Amino acid sequence: MHRKFRSALLVAAAIGIAGVAGAAIAQGKYPTKPIRLVVPFPPGFASDFLARTVGQRLGETYNQQIVIDNRPGAGGLIGSNIVAKALPDGYTLMMVGQAHLINTLIHKDPGYDPFNDFAAVTQIALMPSVMVIAPNLPVKSLADLIALAKAKPGQYNFGSGGVGSWSHFSGEMFKSAAGIDIVHVPFRLLADSITEMTAGRVHLYVIPVPAVMPILKSGKLRPLVVTTARRVAALPDVPTTAESGLPDYQTDNWFGIGAPAKTPRAIIAQLNRDIVRILGEREIKERFLAQGAEPAFGTPEQFLKLQKDEYARVLKLVKDLGIQPG
Repeated sequence: MHRKFRSALLVAAAIGIAGVAGAAIAQGKYPTKPIRLVVPFPPGFASDFLARTVGQRLGETYNQQIVIDNRPGAGGLIGSNIVAKALPDGYTLMMVGQAHLINTLIHKDPGYDPFNDFAAVTQIALMPSVMVIAPNLPVKSLADLIALAKAKPGQYNFGSGGVGSWSHFSGEMFKSAAGIDIVHVPFRLLADSITEMTAGRVHLYVIPVPAVMPILKSGKLRPLVVTTARRVAALPDVPTTAESGLPDYQTDNWFGIGAPAKTPRAIIAQLNRDIVRILGEREIKERFLAQGAEPAFGTPEQFLKLQKDEYARVLKLVKDLGIQPG
């Protein structure tokens, strides 16, 4: 086939797809098939809980299945690339968090641009983190933990969801704020890190509260502090880092929904409107709060601004920690 003719066909096809998507919205027909919601982390992580909670209700709203597609790997890099390259027709969405931004700063060729290759839909949650410790670790407070680590530099460690995950950055920030030397141990699966912690081979983990609530309820791990300015409703007896003598160390998490760039604005607006309404429902609020998350939402423009502000903050952290793109 002649190259110019083939190119013309491809352009025409792309225009046709966009036109069909726009027409479907105009006629109130979106969605007409299941929507894939990519979660760039394994089941059990906080982003998975949020995706399934919102996805179930969104599926009921649309009378279409919201397929939760867990695509873990490389700290979220794999999932982000899948969505960046997906057809921008409203049928592929993604859970977006800090790792989505971090990966573009710690990898020489991440394969996507967090702003040019994605469209913001809405933020959905703020999540405090909690520092959990192995049950056999001989400490009762944050001060005890810091003293123990200073007495035996390099002999204790912290787990994370992988290099570049927010739990990794949270652990590195704790090291810096406390002035201690502890070793980073990355994991691909949360279940593996929990197994290693309960066995006493991994000593601490800074993790979003929703991801670890079932484990805390079982008593397999101990919460030491929450890493936010105020106490968390789901863990009312756990002190903050400020209450525990380390006021300069605070870290929280956020998640939202993104879509491939060039997804029709009408689809973005509909998704935003419907997801925001869902997040305002009492049942959803209660489910979030029970797991340590807080509903948080706004316009696509507000979510984009949050990401750009966070990108600047993460860029400074990368430089301060001396992390070189690899």
